[in-house]
Amino acid sequence: MSQSDDYPLLHATRIDIPLEIRTYVTTILNQTLACTVDLRSQVKQAAWNVKGIACIPLHVLFDTIAVELDAYTELLAERITVLGGVVRGTIRMAATHSTIPEYPDDIVEGNAHVHALAERFADYAKALRSCIAHAADVEDADTANVYTDISRGIDKRLSLMEAHLYQ
Repeated sequence: MSQSDDYPLLHATRIDIPLEIRTYVTTILNQTLACTVDLRSQVKQAAWNVKGIACIPLHVLFDTIAVELDAYTELLAERITVLGGVVRGTIRMAATHSTIPEYPDDIVEGNAHVHALAERFADYAKALRSCIAHAADVEDADTANVYTDISRGIDKRLSLMEAHLYQ
């Protein structure tokens, strides 16, 4: 095993990706995992607190998005493990490492929740595209592919949220 500053363990593996690249990639994957866990909790916050005429359909939409984010956390955690990394996936770890802005606790109206989530999804989508580029730069096509899959789903959800807000 080797040491890294933020993520101390990297297990030996027969994957032919150099240790330095695996260390770098597992660090960015864990960063993304933290943001994904945080974003999922914010989506649930919206689902639990949404009020107004669109309450029921928005609650269902937010719950659907939370399930999708759960699937993305699995993809990220699996890739970290495959690379020999240690998954840093607890809520406390996510809170420490997430770059997603804090969710407002004073909104209840449906469009306000959609707007707040759309802002966070846009930031997250931008970060995902950056991670695609970082993974490609170190020639880790498999990690870039994981990020691309997640990016497609996030862009789709962001588009639907923006459509909801369109007037």
